[in-house]
Amino acid sequence: MRLAMLLFFSLISLGTTGVLGEEPKPGQQVAQMFTGKSPGEKLGYLIYLPKNYQPSEKLPLLIFLHGSGERGTEISLVKKHGPPKLIGLGRELPMIVVSPQCPAEERWNAKTLLHLLTDLESRYAIDPRQVHITGLSMGGSGTWSLIATAPERFATAVTICGHGDPWMAEPASRLPVWVIVGDHDRVAPNLLGMVDSLRARGADVKWTLMTGVGHDSWTETYANPELYEWMLRHRADPR
Repeated sequence: MRLAMLLFFSLISLGTTGVLGEEPKPGQQVAQMFTGKSPGEKLGYLIYLPKNYQPSEKLPLLIFLHGSGERGTEISLVKKHGPPKLIGLGRELPMIVVSPQCPAEERWNAKTLLHLLTDLESRYAIDPRQVHITGLSMGGSGTWSLIATAPERFATAVTICGHGDPWMAEPASRLPVWVIVGDHDRVAPNLLGMVDSLRARGADVKWTLMTGVGHDSWTETYANPELYEWMLRHRADPR
């Protein structure tokens, strides 16, 4: 009886965190846990393998960074927006999709995300020249931080209504960047300055100002097949 109760509460605990460690299978999106070498370095994440995934054939990888409202330990929150939401609704994407969850009250840590990327590349058939990064709001800011820290790791970046500091423009100019924001967005209204800084450095930058749209410039963007087609047209330079 005691053993049964312990098992019951263990299952309740797993359900609370939502990180189950189920082995990913082609065509499915499941929860996993990344544990790094640094103390306390942990990230729950969702991973989706396309139906045509085979360990012998390297495929593109898309990393999606959510906004501030999806932080915590309940991994199902990550399905609220973006690619993991679309996958959950049955949409198929031609790439591996990894959607980590930022811990509660924290912001995206570029170092931890890069460690996660290294771990993913060691375990899955990922084309290192086709690693793409995108994020919305706080995740858009995290995208700027990530490509400013290690631009050589990514083929493209799509930042949606996320702030970027001016110093990030120089390293970010080394890869194609698509910047998206609504013209009625009062949270992230100054992204044209980042676009101008990228252009001044000769960057391959695509700029979209969505007419009549507030902060939610991501729902329409992620539903648009053109976004993924644009990503897949680019490949990073060999390392």
